[in-house]
Amino acid sequence: MFARLAARLKNYRSHQRTVSLLSQMEDRQLQDIGLARGDIETVVRNGRLQF
Repeated sequence: MFARLAARLKNYRSHQRTVSLLSQMEDRQLQDIGLARGDIETVVRNGRLQF
């Protein structure tokens, strides 16, 4: 039980760190990697966008 909780906390912190780093990027940088600012949460949570 403790190991599962620790893993979830680790995943949450990784998610938050990734969102924070992407959010600090300029719109042009996000555009260069194929993202819009509004897509950050979705991409971090679910992986790449499906077109």
